[in-house]
Amino acid sequence: MAKTVTRSGGSGTVSPGLLASLDPLLREWLPRQRWFAGKGRPVTGFSLVAATELLPAGTRLGLYHLVLRAHQPDTHGDRYQLLIGVREALPPRLAPALIGHVSRGPLAGRTVYDALYDTRPAELLLEALRSRARIGALRCERDPAQEIRPGLVPRLMTAEQSNSSVVYGDTFILKLFRRVAPGVNPDLELPLALAREGCPRVPAPTAWLEMDPEDGAGEPYVLGVLQPYVQGATDGWELALRELAKGEDFGAEARALGRATAEVHGALARALPTVTLGPAQIRPMVEGMAVRLETAAQAVPALRPYAPALRTAFTALADLAAEGQTWTAQRVHGDLHLGQCLRAPSGQWSLIDFEGEPARPPAERRMPQPAVRDVAGMLRSFDYAAHAGERPDPGWAHACRSAYCSGYAEAAGRDPRTDPVLLRAFETDKAVYEVVYEARHRPDWLPVPLSAVERLAAPELP
Repeated sequence: MAKTVTRSGGSGTVSPGLLASLDPLLREWLPRQRWFAGKGRPVTGFSLVAATELLPAGTRLGLYHLVLRAHQPDTHGDRYQLLIGVREALPPRLAPALIGHVSRGPLAGRTVYDALYDTRPAELLLEALRSRARIGALRCERDPAQEIRPGLVPRLMTAEQSNSSVVYGDTFILKLFRRVAPGVNPDLELPLALAREGCPRVPAPTAWLEMDPEDGAGEPYVLGVLQPYVQGATDGWELALRELAKGEDFGAEARALGRATAEVHGALARALPTVTLGPAQIRPMVEGMAVRLETAAQAVPALRPYAPALRTAFTALADLAAEGQTWTAQRVHGDLHLGQCLRAPSGQWSLIDFEGEPARPPAERRMPQPAVRDVAGMLRSFDYAAHAGERPDPGWAHACRSAYCSGYAEAAGRDPRTDPVLLRAFETDKAVYEVVYEARHRPDWLPVPLSAVERLAAPELP
């Protein structure tokens, strides 16, 4: 196991034996969490990136903030953020949070658990953000123009996948990133940039939690972001499925969502630099798409008959670039789908979760992209919603796709469908990704992206 790093916390120095005492429990518990990225490979050990004692373990409730590296075969070791609570025994309400009972080391005889389920640790996090606390390597920053009232009652949201969120009253939501890395996190960077532009489509960050790098040099970690909570909002996926089940038209909502997307793209283009993509930039982009297609066809035999026709989506884009056509690239959402959109009771649509695709490296997620990448993601999401009910309805998806693009054109002044070669290339790339994902994780859903693959492989452009 690599050398551990310990740091002084709010109440004293963390015991060097802490990680050794937690190791056997974490090896069992961590791979079971939905946000653990290394499923399918054994955890061979841990090394401690940072440990901060927030409440002494010798009291009724102990609390540790940990960032640790999980070592697995064929990986560099992902880093994860944990908030570990320590009690003599867990009350029944905290049973789902159990990590295990410690048998050796400084916590021997105590019970440890995921403290985000617990009211008191969640309250402590909000107070730290409110007061701009600095505890060991942890630093809390905030927007002084936004008030954070004390005493808001926390509750953990249980529906998330790659991160964990706590709602405080109906006022704020704190997203804690589970898989972390040093450097700029777009889920803080982009909402801050949009707030500076006065864009109302994305909740402006109220406060955020950072951690200094372990070696004292380099970039800090962004560990969490506190934003206003959109009270009474429904996420786009749930709303779409509900309307589809009732046989209701979703065209007006899709159109409004297209306008919201275009407004966000416009604000991002004003707030952050844009670049021009010519042949030299398009070539590696197309090559990457082609490689992903070949890899996917090797992994999923059902994709192979379509691979030659799908490849033409990428070569057509390269041919346009070679003829001299250029495109504008900018910062985008990066992982846009119906579940990343919230509709307030007023009818206002907001976009959330600007982290990008968690599987991609942070630097890649921050690269400028054609805005149509987000559009393609949303078009694929309508397709998924249409197939999620008891009776798939491709016509519903087609109507939503058309309405969304029309709404986008109203706000952006250009319709994504007027550049069919670019749109087809990005939608094809997304569908290929979906085929691999469904084959590995949800085989019953594989027909959904395969139906899109069949359409995209046809001679007619979408």
